[in-house]
Amino acid sequence: MRPILVRLHRWFGIAIALFLFIAGLTGAIIAWDHELDAALNPMFFYARTDGPALRPLELVRRVEAADPRLHVTYMPLGIEPGHTLQLFVRPGTDPHTKAPYTLDFNQLALDPATGEIQGRREWGAVSLARLNLIPFVYKLHYTLHLPFTHGIDTGTWLMGIVGIVWIFDSMIALVLSFPNLKAWRKSFAFRVKRGGYPLTFDLHRSGGVWIWGLLLMMAVTSVSMNLGKEVVRPIVSLLSPLGSTPFDDPTLVGTPQPGKADLTREQILEAARKIASDRHISAPPGALFYVPALHTYGVGFFAAGKDHGDGPLGNAWLYLNAQTGQPVAASIPGQGSAGDIFMQAQFPLHSGRIAGLAGRIAVSGLGLVVAVLSVTGLMIWLKKLEARRRQTRAAQIMPDDALTDAPPSERAKRAESVEHIASPQ
Repeated sequence: MRPILVRLHRWFGIAIALFLFIAGLTGAIIAWDHELDAALNPMFFYARTDGPALRPLELVRRVEAADPRLHVTYMPLGIEPGHTLQLFVRPGTDPHTKAPYTLDFNQLALDPATGEIQGRREWGAVSLARLNLIPFVYKLHYTLHLPFTHGIDTGTWLMGIVGIVWIFDSMIALVLSFPNLKAWRKSFAFRVKRGGYPLTFDLHRSGGVWIWGLLLMMAVTSVSMNLGKEVVRPIVSLLSPLGSTPFDDPTLVGTPQPGKADLTREQILEAARKIASDRHISAPPGALFYVPALHTYGVGFFAAGKDHGDGPLGNAWLYLNAQTGQPVAASIPGQGSAGDIFMQAQFPLHSGRIAGLAGRIAVSGLGLVVAVLSVTGLMIWLKKLEARRRQTRAAQIMPDDALTDAPPSERAKRAESVEHIASPQ
């Protein structure tokens, strides 16, 4: 059984090493995405003027009135002092061509005191320009910037499958690291003084053993991030009932009534406040988004600047029908079945935000460790591959019966030659 597991670990590791190396390094960076982005692009994050901020809904109204080509899809409802108001937008429909307008941006940064647009960018664009660098790295982390193919998000699926293989490989690695009770000490040791290949081997094996639980957690949550709807939710639902959102179950939205206009943002926000009060949500409305395809508004509840899901289980969200303002679903931290709470914990665990600053530091370090494990795994494989090639060449030089009749001195010379070829340097 062990030879089979060794072979599986070898080929699983080779298959996913490059992907985990990229995911590890980018994950170490995006644990600090907001801070790094702000440091690189202060004009996009910090307001030029110090005057009192206008209401976010008024700022959005002005933006849409000034540029009819766009519609705001996501807006914060609170503004951090001294910061810009950052909006996400989508192109509207050209009434002449009936096709979407062409926009070269999907995110705006406004001065909240004047409504002036301080910056525009295409979040997630394939670009290493300073303005786009952190969003580029963020999207690289979970999609590799691979394109949609026949309506399939190939990058998201690929990295989700990598996560699944990683889970199985982690289980195999743990079994291989503890072949018997006598060898358990070796699986935790680092032969630092010997250096070279022994240390490389220990960094890979023992390094993985020491933090095996964290690595498994990261593998599981990576699948949840990429393939939550397709893989994780169906599995969890076998063990515990799950509540749904319009993203998981579009039938929750219902059929829009022809000829009936959507409610205004103000009306949706007022309806959301009443629902939040009934559900004892104490945080203020923090953000509002609209998904045209689902005909749904979402309202999040958190203080200004807390939109990153800080806290044990993230922020509360209510989902409302765009025409009626009636609630269609909700995701409230700590509420629901055991399965619901498990799903709520996936992003906070994956990002480290479940443990605040300490958790983010740990996740950033864990990303670097994943990259190191990927590199050392490949180094071990290349070393053993070279050793196997040496053995093959040795066998070709001296077959088992080649020196049967050779004198002792000749056999010694040939054996010494073979040993030199077969032994790794």
